[in-house]
Formats: sequence, structure tokens, C-alpha cells
Amino acid sequence: MKSSKPNVSILITSFTSGGAEKVISLLLKPMLNDFNVTLVLFYNEKHFNIPKGVDLVLLSEEEPSQGIISKFKDLAKFKKAYQELLIAKQIDYSISFLAFPNLINGLLSTKNRKFKTLLSERGFPSDNTTSKISKLISKIGYPILYNKCDRLFSNSIFINEDLAENFGVKIPMEVIYNPIEIPENTIVPSSLNKELIPLKLITVGSVDKRKNQIMVIRALKELDDKAIEFSIFGAGPLENYVAEEINQLELATHVFLKGRTKEVNTELSKSHLFILSSFTEGFPNALMEGMAAGLPCISTNCLSGPLEMLNQNQEVNIKNGEFVLAKYGILVNTDDHVGLAKAIKFFKENPDERQKYSKLSLERAKDYDLNSIYSEFKNFIEKN
Repeated sequence: MKSSKPNVSILITSFTSGGAEKVISLLLKPMLNDFNVTLVLFYNEKHFNIPKGVDLVLLSEEEPSQGIISKFKDLAKFKKAYQELLIAKQIDYSISFLAFPNLINGLLSTKNRKFKTLLSERGFPSDNTTSKISKLISKIGYPILYNKCDRLFSNSIFINEDLAENFGVKIPMEVIYNPIEIPENTIVPSSLNKELIPLKLITVGSVDKRKNQIMVIRALKELDDKAIEFSIFGAGPLENYVAEEINQLELATHVFLKGRTKEVNTELSKSHLFILSSFTEGFPNALMEGMAAGLPCISTNCLSGPLEMLNQNQEVNIKNGEFVLAKYGILVNTDDHVGLAKAIKFFKENPDERQKYSKLSLERAKDYDLNSIYSEFKNFIEKN
């Protein structure tokens, strides 16, 4: 006999330390109160804890495939396995996160199906299609397969606009921002209203081109201030390049590559200022975690997320080499290390502004509290 709770499956490539995976990890626990939840992974890669009560299904024990031909073979294999799971578990709502799982969800959408297919887009689509083959697949696949599904949610209005304008997505789309668990121990804003030597800067994220940590390193070279330390938490393909840049610019005594950590909040609480230097984002979890910890924040005004978070989506005009004091943090132009250097110097020389924006960070983070965001997510799932 079928349970009185609806059956929900969540499909994603893996459960590594990415932003989409972090969101799922937060939503899983409250979901168990309202749904029977099956988490379906293509590959056996797990970073986040999976709550007891969630049924975990692995579609493959092998390493993730490399190359477009191998990925197409996986597409057929995973589609078949996932279709069998949907039938066996009598799934009512099939929810997929990220492009590859979304395409599989679209392939399984038919007019006669008994389950709803719900998609979640997490990155800015036009920026996620950098290669010619991925751009071709998205330009063809999104309008055909996404439009077969029931509805979609993303974490930014800019993502939804891009899907509609550039990829022909016409199904109902909503924005549900990423949730955050407010830490029990946050920075006391008044503790930042004093001389801080060294001033400790922090960023968290993959060490890759998109996150552009090099921008911060060049800003620190511009400042040439030995009373500033900068810690980079994360790993990725550009680690060696970033390390070489640090050494070449003679910054090794106060810029540190720390690698991945599961104790993000602990590291944030030891810091004085959070910096996001990305070229693009979907909705930057790391920036929200910095705010939730009580750190004053500087971010590039990249698409998408920071303007929504730091200035309630009100447009700003930032001159090259300058910065703007937004409602909840400082915004600079992408890849503008001169403007970033000035923003860092502003916070360094103005303890009262550090205290002010620390308070504002804590205030803004409450808008993304897990309980509130989960309520929106539940309503989205159950909508007729």
C-alpha cells in the first residue's frame, strides 16, 4: 500500500561539495516531514551528510565519465535506470538539479505520465555553455526537453530571464533562493570595530577561472600592505597556477591556499572580511554563508546573485577602478582588482563601517533562513 506521504525523488549527478549539492543537503531534512524522499546520484561521490530516512540510490559505482561520447552513453544508461526507479517507487514528483539531470527528467516527461517533473537550474545558462558542443546541446535540448516538464525553479531572476530569452524555455518558472542555516555562533559586530592586525580576508569556492581568486591576489599586490592576510578555502584545476601567482607576486607570507574544508563556519568566524571575486554565479552560497557568519562582504557585481543579495536587486553604476556601498555590502566590477583594492582599504581604514556591515550581513541572512525557504520549496512542489 502506498504511503500517505507523496513520493519524491531528487536527481543529481553526485553529492560533492558544490552549491546545488549544499542546497539539497539542507532541504533533505525538513522534506522528510512531508515526503518520502529518494536521493538518486549518477555517481558514488559524497561530501555532504545524508539524513537518516532518505533512501539513497546510486545509478553507477564507476568514476564520472570524461568526453562527450561517454557522457551520451551514460545519458542512455541513466535514463533507463531512472525510469525503472520512478515506476518501482511510484514517484509522484521527480525533481532534478543541474543541466544533465534536467535533460534526463525532460526525456522522461510524457503526456501520459503519473508523476510531475520539476527542474532546478542553478547556474547562469549562457555562461554554462562555453564549449561549442555544450552550447549546441543546450540550444537544442533546453527548448525541447525543458518545455516537456511541468515547471522550473532557479535561484535568481536573471537565470529565469536567460532561460526564457536565450533558450526558449516557456514552462512556469519561479525563483527560490538558496537556504542558509544561521550558525549558533556568529561574529559580534562590535568586535570588528577596533584595529585589526592583521586584517583577515577569506573566500570560499572552487579554485577555477569562474571564481577568479586571482583578482583578489592582484588587489593585495596593489595595496602592498603586510597587515592583511588572505585565506582561500577550496580546490580546483587552477590551484597550481594560483600558487605560482602568489609566489611570483611575493605574497606567500600573507596569502594562503588552504584547500577544502568541512568546517566553513569555523573558518569564517576566525576572519574579518569575506570576498567574492567571481565572473559569474548562480546564487553564491559562499557569500550567503559569509553574511550569515556576520562578516562584512565585498562582491563582484556579477550575474547572478550578488546584486540581489547585497542591494535587493536595485541596479548600481560602478565606475572602473571604484566601488559602491550597497545596502548590505560593497559591490565592485568583475575582474577590477583596482576597485577591489580600494574597497578592501575602505574597510581596513573604517572600523565603524566594518561593524555596520557586519550587522547588516546578519540582518540580511535572516531572509534566507532554511525554514522560510523550505516553505517556498514545499509550495512549489505541491502546486497544481
